[in-house]
Amino acid sequence: MGLESLIIFLLIGAVAGWLAGLIVKGFGFGLLGNIVVGVIGAFIAGWLLPRVGVNIGAGYIGAIIHPMIGAIVLLLAIRLLKRA
Repeated sequence: MGLESLIIFLLIGAVAGWLAGLIVKGFGFGLLGNIVVGVIGAFIAGWLLPRVGVNIGAGYIGAIIHPMIGAIVLLLAIRLLKRA
């Protein structure tokens, strides 16, 4: 993975984490936290979405929506664990 690919990967993770934080209110982790949430969200979505039969298109929009869905799942799971 080249430096350019790594920068794009981190930017997409940051945008996905930020958007997920806006959708799931009460979670503001800052830039680094948003990147982490977005990257973990991408792994969650990569595992979860094919199992439920969801196919999101290609391109940058699909690359942002995919980890954003996983990040939303992650943030909702964190919320449930904090309440328990």
